[in-house]
Amino acid sequence: MSRAVPRACALLSDDGSAAMTEAGPTSPPRPWSRGIRFGALFGAFSSVVSVMAIGRAWAACDVGVNAAANSMTLLFLAPVIWVAAAVPWVVLYGTLGRHHRGSAVAAGLVVTVCFTWFVVTWLGMPDSYPDPLCRGNVPPWWPGFIPA
Repeated sequence: MSRAVPRACALLSDDGSAAMTEAGPTSPPRPWSRGIRFGALFGAFSSVVSVMAIGRAWAACDVGVNAAANSMTLLFLAPVIWVAAAVPWVVLYGTLGRHHRGSAVAAGLVVTVCFTWFVVTWLGMPDSYPDPLCRGNVPPWWPGFIPA
C-alpha cells in the first residue's frame, strides 16, 4: 500500500509574508466505491450473458408465447439481474477488499460465474414447462459437462 504524500499550502499572513503549512495525508480511496464500480461492470456483463443465454434457450426449446413476449420479459429481467449480480461485488469488495484486494476480485468472479449459471439454468430451463423440442428442457447447444 502506498503512503499518501502530504500537500503543502501557502497562506498569506496580515503583513503580506507567505507561510507554508502542511495539510494532512489524503484519504485513501474507499473500498465501497471500488466495489460499486466492479459491481456495475461485472453485473452488466453477467446480465447481458444471462439474458442472451436465456433467450437462446427459450428460442431453442420453444418456450413462451412468441418472440416479442419473450423479449419483453427479458427486457424487464435485465436490470433486475444486473442489480442482483452487482450487490455481491459491493459487499465482497467493501468487506474483503479492505485487506485483500486480490482475493476480493477472485471471490467476486466466482460468485458472478455461479450466479450467472444459476440464473440461466433456473429461468432459461424451466422444469414445469412441457418439453416437446428439448429433452429434459435442456437446449441441444448446452454443454454436457455443465449441469443444468
